Amino acid sequence: MLAGRTAIVTGAGRGIGRGEAVALAAEGATVVVNDLDATQAGAVVAEIEAAGGAALPDSNDVAAWDGARALVAGAVERTGRLDVLVNNAGFLRDRMSFSMDEAEWDDVVRVHLKGHFAPSKFAAEHWRAEAKAAGDAPPRGGAIVNTVSEAGLYGGTGQANYVAAKSGIAGLTVGLARELERYGVRVNAIAPRARTQMTEAVLGDYAAPPADGGFDEWDAGNIGPVVAWLASDEAADVTGQVMVVFGGRIHLFEGWTMVGEIEQDERWSVEAIAARRPELFGECRPGLPRMGFGR
Repeated sequence: MLAGRTAIVTGAGRGIGRGEAVALAAEGATVVVNDLDATQAGAVVAEIEAAGGAALPDSNDVAAWDGARALVAGAVERTGRLDVLVNNAGFLRDRMSFSMDEAEWDDVVRVHLKGHFAPSKFAAEHWRAEAKAAGDAPPRGGAIVNTVSEAGLYGGTGQANYVAAKSGIAGLTVGLARELERYGVRVNAIAPRARTQMTEAVLGDYAAPPADGGFDEWDAGNIGPVVAWLASDEAADVTGQVMVVFGGRIHLFEGWTMVGEIEQDERWSVEAIAARRPELFGECRPGLPRMGFGR
């Protein structure tokens, strides 16, 4: 499905990123395994090669302009092309907003939000240049798959930095999809729910592998095939979408949806809004969005 193509996966040394790299390689892509931990990146490359796939290690800092530029340029130089960019790198610095310090805010926003935009910028430069060089021919383009989170969709307690960054990535995904469509580039995002180094402390035994050896819906490896599909020609008409992926389920989201409205032909007053509040909210009680989704 992806034979002859090159894919970059950031933060691919473990967890979801590792699973994505393995899945892309299994579909025939040459995978650039990016991780700040060069040892971990090398281990994933070795795993892919042992399975008969092709992979290259990379340890550039994707949240640094120069690092992101070097990552993209290196992939093109070493393989001759770039087809897929999977932005996955990230970490947590959880703390309640009133206790969070400046570094905890800056570090998380930098790694997640800037760490998604910077590689996307340089990949977009490459694909735009290819499209212009092709003249009137249809652009070959490429695919970007971003990583958001249910915390960014619903909000999360003690994670203001992470929530802001992940919400920003969801918006960035739609914006880039609109901007890059003319160059044949599609941009989508997944919100993966899985057992990883970032989540295992919170999930605990709740997400432990089933004792009977049955399907492990929390296995981080479940996410990779969905990313491989989004990277393939099978999803050539899919762009600007956000999907929650958990186990064997994919839930498609559609941004902020208007659920109530009141209108008048003059400026509002506090009293007028209060009087028509039932029309705005209907039978719904104003409150926080519910976390998670049904089965």
